[in-house]
Amino acid sequence: MNFSQLDYQWFQTINHLAALYPFFNPLMAFFANNLDYIFYAGVIVYWFTRTQENRRMVYHALLSAALALGTNGLIGAIYHRDRPFVHHHVIQLISHEPSASFPSNHAAASFAIAMSIWLWRRKDGWFWFALAAAISFSRIWSGVHYPTDIVGGVILGSLCAIVIGKMMHSWGAFKKLSEFLIHFYENLEHKVWKT
Repeated sequence: MNFSQLDYQWFQTINHLAALYPFFNPLMAFFANNLDYIFYAGVIVYWFTRTQENRRMVYHALLSAALALGTNGLIGAIYHRDRPFVHHHVIQLISHEPSASFPSNHAAASFAIAMSIWLWRRKDGWFWFALAAAISFSRIWSGVHYPTDIVGGVILGSLCAIVIGKMMHSWGAFKKLSEFLIHFYENLEHKVWKT
């Protein structure tokens, strides 16, 4: 059995849970389609608490997610892997266009943000890792990703967060640019609130 067949076997095992435990399907479909909105809300809340640490953390998270999604787009353009429902009979809980399946955008972006938060705030980070894991698992359960799509996204998103974190703390020019952009925004914000 080659790796592709093994990946499909893992997919079948997880996706078949939708038939075995159908009462979880609405929850899984919600997780797969909508749980990422909690990440958007979290980023906004952290940013507008207006502490220096939170603003640096959010800047880190957004850059990491952008890098992860940009890299995903390049990988998808070079290597197009069809989604499970294109070639197989699957239990598909959510609608999805037949775009590139590898790596998962949802896994990459959510783990990039979760890892970024974890690098700044360990306790908060575990909560975001749990949400990212729920999104990722639900994408397989819902029939739109293979397990290796998710693993690829998790690794890529986490690595992007680690790389951006190293650059923010160690690379002088990048650190200065980051601080300048944050302070530039804060000056604009201050002027807007004063008027």
